[in-house]
Amino acid sequence: MEILSQLIFALILGVGIWMFAGRVQFIRRNILLGKDVDLSDNPAARWKQMLWVAMGQSKMVKRPVAGFFHILVYAGFVLINIEVLEILIDGLFGTHRFFAHYLGSVYDVAIGFFEILAFGVLVACVVFLARRYVTKVPRLQMNELKGWPMKDATIILVVEIVLMGALLKMNAAEQVLVQNGVMEGHGSFPISQYLVGFFDGFSNDTLHLIERICWWFHFVGIVIFLNYVPYSKHWHIIMSFPNVYYTPLKPKGSFENLDYVTTEVKLMMDPAAQPPEGYEPPSGFGAKDVQDLTWKNLMDAYTCTECGRCSSVCPANQTGKLLSPRKVMMDTRDRLEEVGNGIDAAKKAGTAIEGRYEDGKDLHSYISAEELWACTTCNACAEACPVNINPVDIIVQMRQYQVMEKSAAPSELNNMFTNLENNGAPWQFNQMDKANWVQG
Repeated sequence: MEILSQLIFALILGVGIWMFAGRVQFIRRNILLGKDVDLSDNPAARWKQMLWVAMGQSKMVKRPVAGFFHILVYAGFVLINIEVLEILIDGLFGTHRFFAHYLGSVYDVAIGFFEILAFGVLVACVVFLARRYVTKVPRLQMNELKGWPMKDATIILVVEIVLMGALLKMNAAEQVLVQNGVMEGHGSFPISQYLVGFFDGFSNDTLHLIERICWWFHFVGIVIFLNYVPYSKHWHIIMSFPNVYYTPLKPKGSFENLDYVTTEVKLMMDPAAQPPEGYEPPSGFGAKDVQDLTWKNLMDAYTCTECGRCSSVCPANQTGKLLSPRKVMMDTRDRLEEVGNGIDAAKKAGTAIEGRYEDGKDLHSYISAEELWACTTCNACAEACPVNINPVDIIVQMRQYQVMEKSAAPSELNNMFTNLENNGAPWQFNQMDKANWVQG
């Protein structure tokens, strides 16, 4: 019976890891659909940035209430995984509390600490649910969260509460078995000791069954959780670390100098000019679809936590305009998923896709021109993001496509462009009249 249990455990674990790896490969492939950009400079500064922002949660605590409870969940997620490691060892080798035999009193302290963390995670999740459904924090009630995004956040919070509850109930049932002399005691249980009374009057066989059900429920729940997360906004628990590491080190407000535009202009202005060696004319300008963005932009999209801090500080959003930086990231991710699924569907159908994927839609089908031109490029959203996502970079590239490919800039900008072309200045004055203001 014990061997059968180990085989079932190994099968569930193996299938779970295989499914998880497949989803990770899908996401990795999608991110690499973006244009290449070199972000390997200054690794020391990048490691420091990652340790401070992603691991140290430095930007989360700027909002103390949410920051405190998020740190509880974060610490619980990281440290309770040590106990998950023990569950994996016990399940594969048929042992019980494997580390207890090697760590002694240290193990007792560790289990007690893990229980406190588990209770902290449970409380934090209840608080987060209350912030969404009771106090209704405004940034968690915006239109882009209606429907699946709100359900997604709720599912994760409820699952975490259930998993922590199962862990504490398992420990409580085990304590009763230890008291009855049926099981060897290991660990300290400062939280689950208060649940022991719920199991008074149960037979040892029933208690053992409850302990095993909770143990298996916790394990299977973790495997399901593992495979749900890559489809959820909570994928940021993995992606936040590489995303922060690869954050561009340049100032947020700086723009990329499009060398290929300068080259094209020079070639058009001088028929005798020769293109640089190895130069390939650009196929287009700006970002029409997700494949025109950089891989870092696409990594940003998959890292978005949908917390809404960006939209809550956006001056355009605050004044009632259509723009929501969070929606820009969510739309980019949704379009990227659509493109990725389309590529896979074509591959399964045996249809070779040469070049970029086309389905009659693009990123501008998701993000309207009104949203794009409402942005003031102030970078408040990028500054507020706890994982260093930069929606402005995507917005600017989409604007470049609108202007340079479609000539679809707002009339105010088109007037300025005309004046620059004709008068060498944004004002509607002839160049010969520029100095008239000094006369008299």
